[in-house]
Amino acid sequence: MTDKPVTGRCLCGDIRYEYTGAPKVLHCHCESCRRHTSCPVSTFVCVPGDNFRFTKGAPAAYASSPGVTRTHCGRCGSPMTYTSDRNTQVDIYAGTLDEPAAIAPTYHAFAAEQLPWFEIADALPRFAKGSIGQQPVRHGPRPIK
Repeated sequence: MTDKPVTGRCLCGDIRYEYTGAPKVLHCHCESCRRHTSCPVSTFVCVPGDNFRFTKGAPAAYASSPGVTRTHCGRCGSPMTYTSDRNTQVDIYAGTLDEPAAIAPTYHAFAAEQLPWFEIADALPRFAKGSIGQQPVRHGPRPIK
């Protein structure tokens, strides 16, 4: 675990944040993440809530489903975070990191909702839904039919 803060921001720079510690990094294929980002997959950097703070500005919040809050910059619209009442972690959209190349995903979540025309060619485990207490449905891309 590192004590050096990792930083990030929205596109316009109105919202800035930092976190400390070793994150969990994953690709999410769920429909709600796709709709929030307008992308076929979202990559998250997940950290304990106590290790995260906004250092400039405050994002706009949206309750996307019961117990779930997603944030975005009110000026440029950049998606920033996902939080859930089920846990205390903050899931940060990896594209907002100042140095996104410094992290690497370790698994895929919600592979059951993955779009049929989209595939990431890595050997990482794929979980049908979340990973907690579950076994992956496979490692690596879907078989070519």
